[in-house]
Amino acid sequence: MLGVSNRYARNSGDAEDIIQDAFIKVFSKIDQFKFEGSFEGWIRRIVVNTALKKYALRRYEKEVVGYEIKDEGTLDPLAYGHLSEKDLLNLINTLPDGYRLIFNLYVIEGYQHDEIAEMLGIKSGTSRSQLVKARNMLQKQIIQLQKVAV
Repeated sequence: MLGVSNRYARNSGDAEDIIQDAFIKVFSKIDQFKFEGSFEGWIRRIVVNTALKKYALRRYEKEVVGYEIKDEGTLDPLAYGHLSEKDLLNLINTLPDGYRLIFNLYVIEGYQHDEIAEMLGIKSGTSRSQLVKARNMLQKQIIQLQKVAV
């Protein structure tokens, strides 16, 4: 679960705080687990929700609502083929909080935009636009890394 926490946190100290808060919730609400799904999934959901609440107050301070229509083009497979999982996670962690949270929820956790919107108290269109912006930022970072590697 520390890996899940690390994806949402800005640094290891925040990740440890999130995991500690999440496990306090797990132990205090263990009687609410209904054995209808996996225990790991139930804990994961608590960790994700704890992380989201931690960043709730500052996540969309500079948010601009709307869509950016942009031709993203295609990346040469060599641009990202040399990146390890750790490298990709480090790039994701450089994203602004709002972008990073939505990217993690959609791409890594598998939530749909309507679910993300409900979890974060935003519109699903905002979730979509934040994801597009996150992907654009990651693409630019990967292109920069490719230029350095070549």
